Amino acid sequence: MKLSICIPVYNFDVRKLVFDLKKEIDSQGIEAEIILIDDASDTAFKLTNGELRSQVKKLVFLEENIGRSRIRNLFLQYSSGEYLLFLDCDVKIAGENFLQNYLSEINRNPDIELLYGSFAIDPQYASTLRNIYSVEREIFFGSRSDDFSLFKTVNFVISKKVFERFPFNETMTKYGYEDFVFAKLLERNEIKFLAMNNPVIHVDDTNNDIFLSKAEIGMGSLFRLSKDPQNSTFIKDIKVYKAALILKRFGFISLFLSIYKVFEKKIRTNLLSKDPSIRYFDFYKLAVLVRKMK
Repeated sequence: MKLSICIPVYNFDVRKLVFDLKKEIDSQGIEAEIILIDDASDTAFKLTNGELRSQVKKLVFLEENIGRSRIRNLFLQYSSGEYLLFLDCDVKIAGENFLQNYLSEINRNPDIELLYGSFAIDPQYASTLRNIYSVEREIFFGSRSDDFSLFKTVNFVISKKVFERFPFNETMTKYGYEDFVFAKLLERNEIKFLAMNNPVIHVDDTNNDIFLSKAEIGMGSLFRLSKDPQNSTFIKDIKVYKAALILKRFGFISLFLSIYKVFEKKIRTNLLSKDPSIRYFDFYKLAVLVRKMK
């Protein structure tokens, strides 16, 4: 088996995603299997996605939520492919040759061990803070790059042998930075990486209020990482962390928080509006982080 398509599922209808993948597999004779692991979704989604049992190689329903890192590692128990393609459940396939693009790259460059295809934003949700942030800070718009900082877990292929050696860090049970730490681990071990233009469409309808809550959880994850000196090489280049360290080093945390408090209501109002500012979002995250570091 050449390719195992691994889709962690949580409270999302993945039927169209699976059918689109199967259409390419069947029409092009691609040697691939589809594996779904449901991370304790609500009953309605379990029933809906249960219809796919006969359409996929394996459909697993977990009784309790185990989180973004552990569930990805769990695919090692069920996959038989030489390469694993990980897709977030809330994506759509953008082109007819999505799988073939990855396989062609692997055939041309068999030394490549990690491929990242990037993502695009569903125009329906383009004005939300979450998706504005993706466009400005996360999406790879180039054609090819070996820059590990581009990596996100939304759409990537990894050699199974490499993934067995370097799985996700399961101590990271909360939202945020598991993809960053994973990429840094692989980079430090000189895994051969390529970012390429083979995007999926991310259908993320997270509203601004929920995204701010997730950002707070993410800053909590970053703070916990900072408590372990072994993580210093991983997180030293994260901009919000670098800014927080500068404030702490020069004793400016209290002053910064005092100034931020004056503008906090204005900043939060903007971030919850229809025209949120990414610069305000930067200050918001910094304030959350330094409050934890104080």
